[in-house]
Amino acid sequence: MAPSISRWAIPLGVSLGVPISLYVAFVLLGAFPFFQRHFLYAHRINTLFWHDLNKPEYWGFARNQVTPFSLTTVDEEDIYSWHILPLPTYLKHEDELQAQHSGFSNDITKTTSFGLLRDDPEARLVIYFHGNAGHIAQGFRPDSYHTLTDSSRYHVLAIDYRGFGKSTGTPSEVGLIRDGVAAVDWAMHVAGISASRIVIVGHSLGTAVTSGVAEHFAMQGIEFAGAILVAGFSTLPTLLSSYTAAGFIPILSPLRPIPPLLRFFQTFIVDKWESADRLARVVSLTRTRLRLTFIHAKNDLEIPCRESDMLFKSVASATVYGGLDKDSFLSWKEQRTIQWDDGTVVVNVEGEPDMIVREELVPYGGHNDVMMSSAVSLAVMRSFGLDAS
Repeated sequence: MAPSISRWAIPLGVSLGVPISLYVAFVLLGAFPFFQRHFLYAHRINTLFWHDLNKPEYWGFARNQVTPFSLTTVDEEDIYSWHILPLPTYLKHEDELQAQHSGFSNDITKTTSFGLLRDDPEARLVIYFHGNAGHIAQGFRPDSYHTLTDSSRYHVLAIDYRGFGKSTGTPSEVGLIRDGVAAVDWAMHVAGISASRIVIVGHSLGTAVTSGVAEHFAMQGIEFAGAILVAGFSTLPTLLSSYTAAGFIPILSPLRPIPPLLRFFQTFIVDKWESADRLARVVSLTRTRLRLTFIHAKNDLEIPCRESDMLFKSVASATVYGGLDKDSFLSWKEQRTIQWDDGTVVVNVEGEPDMIVREELVPYGGHNDVMMSSAVSLAVMRSFGLDAS
């Protein structure tokens, strides 16, 4: 019997020991800010070796429908960006746009596409903050731009954060928020688009950027037409206790059975990304109008939809004088919840002055494809007030 046990003990020990050792090494390396930020932002994982971002036609855009350019942050980082024209606008000026030089623009203000944004008093702009890893055109992202521009009249401004794609610098929480602020500043002060004609949209990590940007401008008394957070999370330490990269690689969730150990490793997280608190402050700072939407797919395997529940709770509680404790919130929310037969759950909360906060949990879409869902396009329309016309 002993030889038989010995024969199986070594392979079993190796099969268990190798992944455990790799996980321990990963967690220990993650305690160092340099490695932690590489793991978190994954900004070096991209397809730049075989994709030319200055040729957007590769991703199905019309010639010069997309203008690649760079904008500059307050700390002098160059942020690579795409200005994407809505196809109905493109169609009206197709000959002029086709004749324009294609590729990266060193001075976007001299392009036809920029003029179509700046000179149209009815122009609406969606500023898009993508998630971690990759670049501005990686994976599903171009499809999400198509969803927003193919049949609408909305311009889209998408950026690569510092350290991502062709942008300079190294990512950090403070840095990414500066990048988002720079995008809004460019839209307002260079393109001349007022905040009331801008909707900021974030996906995954981009929801944390959206929250930081919304708070930054709310503190200045500037209110956007709307803010939309798709597949968001409340705080990074909370998220990492349940997050699985790519849907199957655990981060800190194996430590959850040992709460003191989990809390110990959470103290090493450098960039906290406390979106729930930031959005609650946005609510408290609102003076005229707020349209805030949370969208999450129930089958999201990376960020569970309960994270959007936590964001919604923080924001909704801020709309109620004195706030809401856990028990009273659940009862209060239930009274405002609509559940459709397809599994979609919608909660609408209205407050003063002219505040509407909406949470929508859709049954399908996973972590990424939810960005191409009608829920996102409809949220943009509601933010711009089309549901009232």
